[in-house]
Amino acid sequence: MTQTAARTAGATREQVLAAAGRSKVAAVQLALLPRSAKDALLNAMAAALRDSVAVILAANALDVAAAIAVDTSASLVDRLRLNDSRIEAMARGLEDLVALPDPIGSVVRGGVLANGVQISQIRVPLGVVAIIYEARPNVTVDATGIALKSGNAVLLRGSASAQGSNAVLVRILSAAVDGQGVSADAVQLVPGTDRESVKHLMTARGLVDVIIPRGGAGLIKAVVDGSTVPVIETGVGNCHVFVDASADLDMALDILINSKVRRPSVCNAAETLLVHADVAGLFIPRALAALAAEGVTVHADPVILEMADGAGHVVAAVDADFDTEYLSLDIAAAVVDDLDAAIAHINRHGTGHTEAIVTSDLAGAGAFTARVDAAAVMVNASTAFTDGGEFGFGAEIGISTQKLHARGPMGLVELTSTKYVLTGTGQIRAAS
Repeated sequence: MTQTAARTAGATREQVLAAAGRSKVAAVQLALLPRSAKDALLNAMAAALRDSVAVILAANALDVAAAIAVDTSASLVDRLRLNDSRIEAMARGLEDLVALPDPIGSVVRGGVLANGVQISQIRVPLGVVAIIYEARPNVTVDATGIALKSGNAVLLRGSASAQGSNAVLVRILSAAVDGQGVSADAVQLVPGTDRESVKHLMTARGLVDVIIPRGGAGLIKAVVDGSTVPVIETGVGNCHVFVDASADLDMALDILINSKVRRPSVCNAAETLLVHADVAGLFIPRALAALAAEGVTVHADPVILEMADGAGHVVAAVDADFDTEYLSLDIAAAVVDDLDAAIAHINRHGTGHTEAIVTSDLAGAGAFTARVDAAAVMVNASTAFTDGGEFGFGAEIGISTQKLHARGPMGLVELTSTKYVLTGTGQIRAAS
């Protein structure tokens, strides 16, 4: 079977449900594939990407030009843009998944009951996984690879701004899948580019097993509030770096700059700097100078604003700045009285993504990791490490910031559920 649904701006509910139905059929085939067959899919898709670089870049150039023409922000254009190295990274990400264990069929726990019945809890695919995401065409490839390796069919709903790039990528990926004897419907774009098609997808309960939104707070809230299909929340990252009184200040400066400027447009970038009052006089001037050298605008509390002495890259912070995911060369900054104040600030303003402390105090580090409510907590390390690849999971499908089912980088295991298999020798349960 091939992907046949029209990808028009105003796709009907019937078209969206038909695509989901085809995914449901493909998911049955995928669930039964051995690891060798799934790894062959990944290798074939990686090879197809490398063979199609010129075609991908041509489609992406049109998307980028259209985005620039309507004054799209630089951070969103960066997320949208592909180049040779980013396409190669997508291909390598698929190959990295080949080297990872197949979670399907692995035993989570098991044993023998008192009556002699053997019980095993084993990992199984979720089924049909739908991804709703903004701008980034690399998500198309990453999500496809993780979904297929974990035995799931994938429905992809990218933003209209990346429609040309996504359409080409899905065509390449689905053709590679089809070439391996697996239904091309295992990888589909959701028909339509308007909001109605998203609503149809979110209410396809019974055909779609889970929806994972990737994007800004508005997108995630809309999906969580409007979906009748189970949702895994991902990604809004108001991440903090807290420089404690005992911190090695050279280390703290390196971690701050890497966390903020390595790639400002991603969800693990630092958006707030907190500094213990005892080292503020030493650290803040160095931090302001280093951030200015990188082109970062600091939204500063009154203490830091006074230290800046009118520097052009420092502006007065308003309350909303400490709740903002900038995704740009901006950072909020404040001085706090102590560790308790830092933790209170983070738990009040953070989004449960990634929080970092720089400290030489083991007790303080322990208190920070125990009391900060986040999917990932860094001690003397950059927030940039919250990433599936860095964690050894391969390419990730997103960073879950919720607490049910999955939390943190979502790799292969996080796209599985479990079932119990009981094997007996004729045992029956006594009447109650």
